[in-house]
Amino acid sequence: MSRGVVLVTGASSGLGEEMARQFAALGYDLALCARRTDRLDALAAEIRSATGRRVETAALDVTNAAAVPAVFRRFDEAFGGLDRVVVNAGLGKGAPLGTGRAEANRETAMTNFVGALAQCEAALEVFRRQGRGHLVLVSSMSALRGMRRSMTTYAATKAGVASLAEGLRAERVPGLDVSVVYPGYIRSEMNAHVQQRTRFMVDTPTGVRAMVDAIEKRKAAAYVPAWPWVSIGFLLRVLPLSVVRRLT
Repeated sequence: MSRGVVLVTGASSGLGEEMARQFAALGYDLALCARRTDRLDALAAEIRSATGRRVETAALDVTNAAAVPAVFRRFDEAFGGLDRVVVNAGLGKGAPLGTGRAEANRETAMTNFVGALAQCEAALEVFRRQGRGHLVLVSSMSALRGMRRSMTTYAATKAGVASLAEGLRAERVPGLDVSVVYPGYIRSEMNAHVQQRTRFMVDTPTGVRAMVDAIEKRKAAAYVPAWPWVSIGFLLRVLPLSVVRRLT
């Protein structure tokens, strides 16, 4: 018996890919979407073979405003409802502002924030109609303060994602639970190019296990993994910007 249906965007790699595996292992059926359908279909075949769960896939570029609600509606109709939507698709591109790479920053902003907004709109259409649902937004520890250099735009988009979650919680939509997850340093395809050793970095399965545990508990907000990121999150919020600058 299925525990419900989880829709995960950006599921062809990184955190989204591993979340799909772990949710399936917990007994959920899956609606998976991403731009790279070859990898998505390979993941779906792997999960079906390993768990016997139902997995449906769809191509989706979250910056395509018309495609997002269409894909979400298609999944909703296929499964007869959605229990959880994980707004995960994102980019880690970026450059210091004013250095000639405005397109990289714009692409990050369009995917990470405008795309997240489109996903929230589409998910809430389903959840409002069925009178229940769990919306999960994947933010970042970088969202807690303004970041410098190549992180400036990325951090700003993730702060926007967290603000969307808080606004929806404040609205108190009947039957709706809203969670925002702030991952710390989790090794994934997005940061695989970083060669230097990073303190507190954990492997993908370990980091995602902490994310999935927080999501399953329907926490309003979670810094993951809890150690050391709960403490670091507190410090980031209270330290002067001059100190935060040296830490980041």
